[in-house]
Amino acid sequence: MNRCEPGEVGLSADRLADLTRLTRRYVDEGKLPGVLTLVARHGRVAHLDTYGYAEDTIFRIYSMTKPIASVALMTLYEQGAFLLEDPVADYLPALRGRPVFAGGTADHYEVRPAAREMTVLDLLRHTSGLIARSYRTPLGELYRRHGVADMAGDSDLAATVDRLAGVPLACDPGSEWIYGISTDLVGRLCEVLSGQRFDDLLAERIFRPLGMTATGFSVGPADKDRLAAAYRAADGMPRYEPLDDPYESSRAYLSGAAGLVSTARDYHRFASMLLGGGELDGVRVLGPRTVDLMTINHLPGGAEINQIGTHGGETRPAGHGFGLGFAVVQDRARAETVATPGEYSWGGALSTCFFASPADDLFVLFLTQLRPSATYLRIRRELRSIAYAAVVD
Repeated sequence: MNRCEPGEVGLSADRLADLTRLTRRYVDEGKLPGVLTLVARHGRVAHLDTYGYAEDTIFRIYSMTKPIASVALMTLYEQGAFLLEDPVADYLPALRGRPVFAGGTADHYEVRPAAREMTVLDLLRHTSGLIARSYRTPLGELYRRHGVADMAGDSDLAATVDRLAGVPLACDPGSEWIYGISTDLVGRLCEVLSGQRFDDLLAERIFRPLGMTATGFSVGPADKDRLAAAYRAADGMPRYEPLDDPYESSRAYLSGAAGLVSTARDYHRFASMLLGGGELDGVRVLGPRTVDLMTINHLPGGAEINQIGTHGGETRPAGHGFGLGFAVVQDRARAETVATPGEYSWGGALSTCFFASPADDLFVLFLTQLRPSATYLRIRRELRSIAYAAVVD
């Protein structure tokens, strides 16, 4: 990583020290097992604090996989492989004509015709009508019974698409923002459109060009000691306990929604590419106009997530729209945050998060390993308060 002193890039060292005090306090109070915080501006790392982790620790990034998968699909968009308005069923025929769940139980339910087919845009912005298999609803039970999106199972992305053919949608495509398995289907679209396995496509188009050497769907034997332990929230002190969450063997299910592990260095390089308009160190992954397209609000009618979102997910604050893989700040007053409009961000189930501000050329990354992410969700807003306050030019 290209390091610098904070003042060289218009950041206050004293104010960044508040970031260290904040995040370390969570560890000292027994709330988090460890923290890694990185702040970069103009592509240079001005702040890197590790507390309980090493700089090269490998983290399960879960839903921070989604932006990477979305970028991979958009590299195919740039080649004319599809249009955003294309029905998903043009490429995944098993999903054509899926009806909408209209009430009942997993054993006895009714359906109705959908108002329209889901599109590729719906997958990228989470308005497809697909949910997550973890939902404790009749439809979530149907996902589990049909073996949909079983990350621990032996099925692949193609099998999940076939299994979805027997399950209704949760709503009309385009009508609601639902945090589910849409980005898993983004991964399957990558396979169908490219003729490659999803992991091979990611390696060819993103990981190798950007030098993301520790990012993938599993951790090899040589690196298993670098993989951070995962924890779940608990009562008592410390306020977490070990979580059996192995990533040390290859997986059949290459989840574009939640499957990757990565490091601070690697994710910084990915974000630097985006803030660089799709280019890093002379290597272009996306065109700048495509990056711009991905990081504006695409929700119907300019809606915010909390206005049409019926299920939680990593974040549902007011003032945020959703682009093609990222939440996007629309209105600072409604969001009650100092974040610059146009900031894009996302997080993961083990409490990881990042945000990037094109206007400030600022990137902030926070890594830990505690589930669920909602346990201390306020830390994401605290990080913003301090990081933006450190911008002094």
